[in-house]
Amino acid sequence: MEKNVALIALFAALIAALGLIPKLTLGFGVPITAQTLGVMLCGTVLGSKRGTLSVLLFLLLVAIGLPLLSGGRGGLGVFATPSAGFLLGWPFAALVTGLIVEKWRGGSLAVVAGVASVIGGIVVMYAFGVAGMSVALDKSLVEAAVLVTAFIPGDLIKAVIAGMLTAALFKARPASVLSRYAA
Repeated sequence: MEKNVALIALFAALIAALGLIPKLTLGFGVPITAQTLGVMLCGTVLGSKRGTLSVLLFLLLVAIGLPLLSGGRGGLGVFATPSAGFLLGWPFAALVTGLIVEKWRGGSLAVVAGVASVIGGIVVMYAFGVAGMSVALDKSLVEAAVLVTAFIPGDLIKAVIAGMLTAALFKARPASVLSRYAA
């Protein structure tokens, strides 16, 4: 039990640490950050349950005002910005990413974790992000979807990195990749 709590807290801290990498804010107010890589890793390494709890802990800390988002942002106000849909999609992204890695046992773990990161960490997260941007910016879903196309290349790179890191960690310490070892 204590190990699970420590890992959940550790991965919440990883998401926060990735927020220290400088963000690039697009013209319509949504930043490109490395933090979504942390969300992907929560699912690929910790699995669906622990990964989701880790992201929820991170978002709780942000909601109570800790400046953990890229650029030192925090507080309830961040949940009323154009990027709020992405933030709300993070737990679901970790959940879906983790479920795919847990269930898909065939093939290379790097490929499985990379594909899981694309499906959970991009497709699922973008569904929430596009809906949130549509509401926040008073645009149609199609208009909001066109705006997020700028994120796709970077997020694909993050998905590949998540797959490679997960596979390398599994090769070095199989028991530390709970999505595979203790699913």
